[in-house]
Amino acid sequence: MNAMQLRHSATVPFDKRYVDATPARTLPSLRRPWYLKENLRVLAFGLLRVPLIGYVAPRVVELSDDRVVFRIRLRRRTRNHIGSMYCGVLCTGADVTAASLAIRSIELAGQKMSLVFKDMKASFLRRAEGDTLFACADGPLIRDMIAEAATAPGRVERPVTVTATCPSASGAEAVARFTLTLSLKQAA
Repeated sequence: MNAMQLRHSATVPFDKRYVDATPARTLPSLRRPWYLKENLRVLAFGLLRVPLIGYVAPRVVELSDDRVVFRIRLRRRTRNHIGSMYCGVLCTGADVTAASLAIRSIELAGQKMSLVFKDMKASFLRRAEGDTLFACADGPLIRDMIAEAATAPGRVERPVTVTATCPSASGAEAVARFTLTLSLKQAA
């Protein structure tokens, strides 16, 4: 019996059938320390620099050199008056996803760079009526940008794509697509 089941059995009259039928809640970030580090980085940045990021609480679901996926839960903070996710929260999720992949790529390359998003184009395809996943798989493009920015005198700009899906409501179909123009420059 794990800790959640023990705590649960201490507060509710013990019924083994109920405990066995209730899934134990585990945090995926505790089982995957590299997710924990990225989640803490995003949380710290949200608390110290951009409070809106901390308010919507994005969490890493997948993390690799080429791809990153964040999840934002649909809850009172992120829901609009019709029960779907605010478009501002969707834009925040796209921003955090693309920035996280870019920052990770810059650190892995051992470079010091300044990054900004020059513009954003969003296509809202359907309502996000559940927890939403934001995926960016432009790692190779960002690495090429880093290599170019390391030798170029000015800024290097390329479009980065983020796709938002809502698996619980619309399956694998996209609910929104974002194109953000990432601008990199060698830090002084």
